[in-house]
Amino acid sequence: MEKSNNVTIFILLGLSQNKNIELICFVLFLLCYIAIWLGNLLIMISITCSQLIDQPMYFFLNYLSLSDLCYTSTVTPKLITDLLAERKTISYRNCMTQLFTTHFFGGIEIFILTGMAYDRYVAICKPLHYTVIMSRQRCNIIITACCTGGFLHSVSQFLLTVFLPFCGPNELDHYFCDVYPLLKLACSNTRLTGLLVIANSGLIALVTFVVLMLSYFFILYSIRGYSVESRRKALSTCSSHITVVVLFFAPALFIYIRPATTFPEDKVFALFYTIIAPMFNPLIYTLRNVEMKNAMRKVWCRHTLSEGK
Repeated sequence: MEKSNNVTIFILLGLSQNKNIELICFVLFLLCYIAIWLGNLLIMISITCSQLIDQPMYFFLNYLSLSDLCYTSTVTPKLITDLLAERKTISYRNCMTQLFTTHFFGGIEIFILTGMAYDRYVAICKPLHYTVIMSRQRCNIIITACCTGGFLHSVSQFLLTVFLPFCGPNELDHYFCDVYPLLKLACSNTRLTGLLVIANSGLIALVTFVVLMLSYFFILYSIRGYSVESRRKALSTCSSHITVVVLFFAPALFIYIRPATTFPEDKVFALFYTIIAPMFNPLIYTLRNVEMKNAMRKVWCRHTLSEGK
């Protein structure tokens, strides 16, 4: 059957219909977006301009911060401007572009977090072979694989959606274009498409989360015989990463691992992985990391001194 598409524009219902709540959300999310940019740029500059860039963990953190900036920028600016708009709309083409880029950078982020877990596993469980296993060439291969995985995931989500016929209602009950709200508007049977979305997004999120948890299980198993001080040091290097993983994966699993249905709570849960997690990543990795704080102090003190001279 030939695709019939009469919809050229979607109306986004957004987070709330209450103007006072929207105004509060505007101020809050604008501050969050500024914090995301400042925090992640601070991390990227501090790592790139210090010797930390030679360590695999910070090499990955540098790319995680970059993917955070790209990922949140696919959604947050539009959300912020819509909070002040009388009528929240997005064209069909921009909607499909947002869908593609959101899943592309979101996929990259998921795979980088998995790569970081592998790095911690090798560092703690195979310390004598760490420098050989996590060579710069291996790190570059992992980053390339993350980008390729994100692209393949995004292309599949895009192809599942772009050929759907939209011929009737155009009110999207969300603040950005995502697969499940779009499936709800399609004027065709989307049961198979919904199952394919679960097989893609749901299984990717679930499998990577299980891999992450297994890596930390093996880490905990390996350090059981360590001294108290060694255990504390090993766990401190992992605690930041575990916090980020839970913030990102818990809401993503809630949305994508179930059948293709939408709940009002989905919009609130989506805020966790589109805005809140990217904002907290810099705080989590800097406040709980002595090496990171020292590097930032050296880089920015050196910059201040050079300006003074």
